[in-house]
Amino acid sequence: MIFSCFFIAVLFGWSAVASHAQTAPKPPDHPAITFQGHTYTPRLIVERNMRSEADQTGQFPPHKIIGNIYYVGTHTLSSFLIVTPQGNILIDSTWERNVRTIQKSVTQLGFKFSDVKILLANHAHGDHQEGDALVKELTGAQVMVMAEDVPALKAIKPGGKEHPIDKVLHDGETVKLGGTTLVAHLTAGHTRGCTTWTTTAQEGGKTYNVVFGCSLRSPVPLTPPIVAEFNRSFKVVRALPCDVLLGDHPAEYNLDEKYAKVRKGGPNPFIDAASCRQEADMEEAMFHAILAEQQKGAKR
Repeated sequence: MIFSCFFIAVLFGWSAVASHAQTAPKPPDHPAITFQGHTYTPRLIVERNMRSEADQTGQFPPHKIIGNIYYVGTHTLSSFLIVTPQGNILIDSTWERNVRTIQKSVTQLGFKFSDVKILLANHAHGDHQEGDALVKELTGAQVMVMAEDVPALKAIKPGGKEHPIDKVLHDGETVKLGGTTLVAHLTAGHTRGCTTWTTTAQEGGKTYNVVFGCSLRSPVPLTPPIVAEFNRSFKVVRALPCDVLLGDHPAEYNLDEKYAKVRKGGPNPFIDAASCRQEADMEEAMFHAILAEQQKGAKR
C-alpha cells in the first residue's frame, strides 16, 4: 500500500481507489533533485511520506499542537482534531482500519469521539479518506468535501459502503463550529479537489495562522490541465499567512523532530513560520524537474 497515494492519479486519471496499492507499480526513481542538502526522487518522496504498513497504521502519541488543535493520527498518516465548545472537527479519517486508532487517540486526550460533528479532509485518496464512512457511522459527523473531489470520493467504497457526502464545498468557503472558522482553499494538482485548510489558534495571548497543507506531490506524467493546476496552487499556498504548517503526512512538517522537542519542553516547536514554505519549495522543484524531463523526452 505504500505507493497508492502517489499513483492513484496516474493509474486512474483523477479517480481515487481506496486500497489498490498492492497492484500499483512503484513511482519512478527519476528525476532527482537536491533540496537543502537532501536528494529526492518521486519514489523517495513517497517512501518518506508513507514508510511501512506498520507506520501507516501504528498510533503516534496523541498530543496538543497549538490552541484547540490536536494530533490524533498515525506515524505517517495525519489526522487532526479541532476542539470547540459546540463539538469537534476531525480532519482526515485515513484508512478505514485506522479509525479505531484515531478514536483511541481522541479518547486518550480526554475527548469523546462521539463529539466529532464535522469531518473534513485534504484530498480524495484512500489513505486520507477511506475511513469517512466509518467515522460517520460512529459519530454521525457531517462529511464536507471539495466539489472537485466528489467524483473520486464516490469511488472510495471500503467493503462496498457508499462514500458519505453531506455538504459540497467550493474554493474559499468557510466551515464554522463553536467559534472556530476554517477556510477551504482549492490547491489542485495532486487531486482535482486537493484542499488546503487555514484557521487561527491562540496561545500565550497571541493569535497564530495555521495551515493544514494538502499534498503538492506531482503525478507522472504531467498533463497540461494538471500543470495549470499546480502552477496556480503553488501561488495560492505561498500567499497564505502561516505561522504553523501542518500536512496530510507528518513528514511534510517534520513531526518526529518537533514532537521530540515538545517532550523536552520549551517554546512550541510547531510555531515555525520560517519553515512554512519549505515543503512547497521542494515539491515545486520536483514538479519543474518532472516537467522538464517529460518535455525533453517528448522532443526526442
